[in-house]
Amino acid sequence: MAAAAAVGPGLGSGPGDSPEGPEADAPERRRKAHGMLKLYYGLSEGEAAGHPAGPDPLDPTDLNGAHFDPEVYLDKLRRECPLAQLMDSETDMVRQIRALDSDMQTLVYENYNKFISATDTIRKMKNDFRKMEDEMDRLATNMAVITNFSARISATLQDRHERITKLAGVHALLRKLQFLFELPSRLTKCVELGAYGQAVRYQGRARAVLQQYQHLPSFRAIQDDCQVITARLAQQLRQRFREGCSGAPEQAECVELLLALGEPAEELCEEFLAHARGRLEEELSSLEAELGPSPPAPDVLEFTDRGGNGFVGGLCQVAAAYQELFAAQGPAGAEKLAAFAQELGGRYFALVERRLAQEQGGSDNSLLVRALDRFHRRLRAPGALLAAAGLSESATEIVEQVARERLSHHLQGLKAAFLSSLTDVRQALAAPRLAGKEGPSLAELLANVASSILSHIKASLASVHLFTAKEVSFSNKPYFRGEFCSQGVREGLIVGFIRSMCQTAQSFCDSPGEKGGATPPALLLLLSRLCLDYETATISYILTLTDEQFLVQDQSPVTPVSTLCAEARETARRLLTHYVKVQGLVISQMLRKSVETRDWLSTLEPRNVRAVMKRVVEDTTAIDVQVGLLYEEGVRKAQSSDSSKRTFSVYSSSRQQGRYAPSYTPSAPMDTNLLSNIQKLFSERIDVFSPVEFNKVSVLTGIIKISLKTLLECVRLRTFGRFGLQQVQVDCHFLQLYLWRFVADEELVHLLLDEVVASAALRCPDPVPMEPSVVEVICERG
Repeated sequence: MAAAAAVGPGLGSGPGDSPEGPEADAPERRRKAHGMLKLYYGLSEGEAAGHPAGPDPLDPTDLNGAHFDPEVYLDKLRRECPLAQLMDSETDMVRQIRALDSDMQTLVYENYNKFISATDTIRKMKNDFRKMEDEMDRLATNMAVITNFSARISATLQDRHERITKLAGVHALLRKLQFLFELPSRLTKCVELGAYGQAVRYQGRARAVLQQYQHLPSFRAIQDDCQVITARLAQQLRQRFREGCSGAPEQAECVELLLALGEPAEELCEEFLAHARGRLEEELSSLEAELGPSPPAPDVLEFTDRGGNGFVGGLCQVAAAYQELFAAQGPAGAEKLAAFAQELGGRYFALVERRLAQEQGGSDNSLLVRALDRFHRRLRAPGALLAAAGLSESATEIVEQVARERLSHHLQGLKAAFLSSLTDVRQALAAPRLAGKEGPSLAELLANVASSILSHIKASLASVHLFTAKEVSFSNKPYFRGEFCSQGVREGLIVGFIRSMCQTAQSFCDSPGEKGGATPPALLLLLSRLCLDYETATISYILTLTDEQFLVQDQSPVTPVSTLCAEARETARRLLTHYVKVQGLVISQMLRKSVETRDWLSTLEPRNVRAVMKRVVEDTTAIDVQVGLLYEEGVRKAQSSDSSKRTFSVYSSSRQQGRYAPSYTPSAPMDTNLLSNIQKLFSERIDVFSPVEFNKVSVLTGIIKISLKTLLECVRLRTFGRFGLQQVQVDCHFLQLYLWRFVADEELVHLLLDEVVASAALRCPDPVPMEPSVVEVICERG
């Protein structure tokens, strides 16, 4: 309690201590003074207390708050704090009070000199203002004296001023009369010296006066002399204008003087346009001469500069002078000028189009775009002066037409680059066979073709992107901000090339005997993989790159990426299917010839596997390696453990034993052909030309199905002896030893080879099969 009593005085008297005495107002005064100091130094409540984000300002226990209540604060301390903490709080509060007193003394000491200096400054200002008041009084006295003197002088000179004004008026009138009397001689002298402009100005100054006083004989004589001289002046000006020896500014000056002399404006208008036509036609003739067959055509940038500086500059001068001279002609004069500019501008545009057409074969657009930019820029001024002639619109149409032709040219260039890449692939595929050495692999050729095409596409995009550069004057036109980007570049160039590439690739799938018959199978495989890569990634990358470079602001419909990818995938599928057919046809031809050129009735007992079967296995292995360079393995069914040991004979399975055993018994209860046909009804049908998947197993399966189906059909057309049947048995077992590993389902090979051996047995008068062990020995030895 003693500590609490000690803390109380340190906190200051609260409102409950002595509500009646003057001491109750002391804390409020101190608080107001403290608040004024904070306001002076720009401190908030929290900053003044050292807390950037203080507690609730309405808290009565906050020492620094505006609503601090000492009694509440003391009650809180008594309830919550022990005696030791109360003592520490008193000590800390005494220390803070002393620190505040010290800070206050320091603040007063620091500002004492400033207060003294401010007092001295105010004292000096009082003295200076007293001196200024004295000077202002003296100035007012002097101004009053000056005003008095000025009034007396004005009163004294009033009469003289009126007489001087009258005399000045008489003098001016005499000078005008003197000018009028001297006017004929002045006009004559100006005409002799060639100062036509000065003569017309003299005539203009005197015309109204002479017209007003022409009833007086003296003025009438002056007017008659001036009219004679003016007629001679007008004749000389017209002669000078008709000669056309001077430039456009001089001729415009002549017309202006003639108009000032009162000559008919319509006649001068026709003559002015006729002379301007002659000068501009000379410029067009010089440009046309540069496009002649004998001299080499100038640089396109130089040609547009000459046309812009010569013809377009001259046309601007003519238009500006005409509008200034004949503005009073109204709409009729404007129509004449528009027709004049439209006619000559059309001839100029035709020459520009001829010169630009010579640049369509080039591959670099930078110089062409610069020339088009200058051509378009130079026509801004005449286009603004002659809006009715439509010069700016015609220039924009020419630029747009050139841009369309450049897009078409780049499309043809991409097509040519793609065909050139295919030619290089053909040469690379043929070179190893001719030289007898190994060439680049299909994977390397595919990478070369893909990178070459992509680099050409990027180069074309960079080239046509020059038409949309910000510094180009026509890039802000609606065509180049919308249709050029969406329909021209994206649809016409990129989408058009991708579809053309797919069409070109599909053209290799023509029937044999046409273009597809001479296509190397490896090229079909490479093109198939290229189209598949385009479907998976390249098309999306190219179109994204195009959309980023050419910000499309056109709402026209565009081809979706999914549509192009579907077309590329279909092309890849057709190419791969055609590859399977071509490779299957090659192996089928070998098998067909091997069956048709052999006499199977008189064949000797087999001792070896025929060479053609070895060649079939070798070619199939080579195809497997070739396809594996570009396509993944694929999925195979689980294979049996005896896949490489199964021996093919007419008695190799229980099904076949049941099929053929009755034919070798004395009394056969059923025909073997009938048994065979019944068995086929319950066997699984083999689709030879089933769709090909994009993997190696599917491709090899398709080729092997076509080859074995061909072998089966050829066997059905022949008749076999005992040893011929055994030779077929040996050949089929050899094929089974190696071909089962290439297909997705080994049962497919077994079924087809079963059919071959069974068909040979059906067409054998004496079907005596070879022992399986002997067949295995022959095949292992072969």
